[in-house]
Amino acid sequence: MTAVESPQEEKRRIFADLTPLRTSADYRRLWFGNTVSWIGQGMTALAVSLQVYDITGSAFSVGLVGLCSLVPLVVFGLYGGAIADTVDRRALGLAGATGSAVLSAALAAAAFAGFHRVWFLYAIVALQAVCAALNSPARSAMIPRLIPPEQLRAANALNSMVMTFGTLVGPSLGGVIVGLAGYQTAYTIDALAFSASLYAMWRLPAMPPEHAGARRASVLDGLRFLGTRPNLRATFVSDLFAMILAQPKALFPAVAALWFGGDAKTTGLLVAAPAFGALMGGVVSGWQGRIRHHGQAILVAVAAWGLAIAAFGLSRNLWIGLLCLAAAGYADTSSMIFRNTMMQVAAPDEMRGRLQGVFIVVVAGGPRLGDFVAGSVAGLTSPAVAITGGGLACVLAIAVFALYARGFRRYDAHDPKP
Repeated sequence: MTAVESPQEEKRRIFADLTPLRTSADYRRLWFGNTVSWIGQGMTALAVSLQVYDITGSAFSVGLVGLCSLVPLVVFGLYGGAIADTVDRRALGLAGATGSAVLSAALAAAAFAGFHRVWFLYAIVALQAVCAALNSPARSAMIPRLIPPEQLRAANALNSMVMTFGTLVGPSLGGVIVGLAGYQTAYTIDALAFSASLYAMWRLPAMPPEHAGARRASVLDGLRFLGTRPNLRATFVSDLFAMILAQPKALFPAVAALWFGGDAKTTGLLVAAPAFGALMGGVVSGWQGRIRHHGQAILVAVAAWGLAIAAFGLSRNLWIGLLCLAAAGYADTSSMIFRNTMMQVAAPDEMRGRLQGVFIVVVAGGPRLGDFVAGSVAGLTSPAVAITGGGLACVLAIAVFALYARGFRRYDAHDPKP
């Protein structure tokens, strides 16, 4: 029998709640598989970019790698979510993990054979994005079937740590491994990592749809459902404010040189700072268990993101700027934890996959649109105006939205209403 924490112990908690890992062997397997695969994906993403540059010597060609990944992710994200609601989610997860492992093995085999063709790398990246679009909604929608509702917030905090850790560690490992042992070794390790994820998925129980009617589900059903559920819809709207209005990443190279007199290393620090803050957002997340009004928490977190970005736009000291970006990353993870928890608790099981599909599309496409907005405003004015103005615009937008979304403000985790 699992021990239950006393209220005093829960109040004292600061760091991430590990209860889902302790109490659910199935969730533990899924979490471990996700950890290994995220690191492997980060390694391969960097290795492919390096290989494309070695072949072409063109920064534009390297940029196309991201486009080859983004388009299939956005196009197939919604369909992946619909499929996750109509089939056995474990089977879909197995199919996605198998496809990713095979594609990584194909990259390794091509590298060993000396087959260096840019079109081949682009094709593999696009197919990997399709597998991710099918696999990710299924894995996210599995979680509420593996643990009780009161543990979902803690599970989402642990998942956020996995994603951020993989984003930070994977590319670093990829660069080291490519430098020491070549592309073929990096791709081989990624294939093995996906094999570990595949094994973890295979150990999970079957998860067929709970309702027979789910087999008639479609993407449009999910969008119609979201259109009639104001609280769930508000989670996406509030996130779009942050991603579109206050997304400074595209300006980091210019800012590193103009404000801080730095170079590529400085740019790397600017990119890493929000990721580090996001990781801390998962590590130091125990206090969030005491919050019932998740809608309010999301609104505050998005406003905090905007304020941190605005403060970064005013900073001219590198360390203060990095601290502001880290604070923004922490706020972003806090918002994501509560948003995911709301989607998993307030939505019925037959809609969870499609909502995760919408989430993928928003998360994949929103920052790219934000990059365009920031670059355009900076081109017409200056990076300072684009960053500080964007942060303040985010705060203003979320404040106006908070006045309108009264039900979202009142959302209670103890009585969830979508």
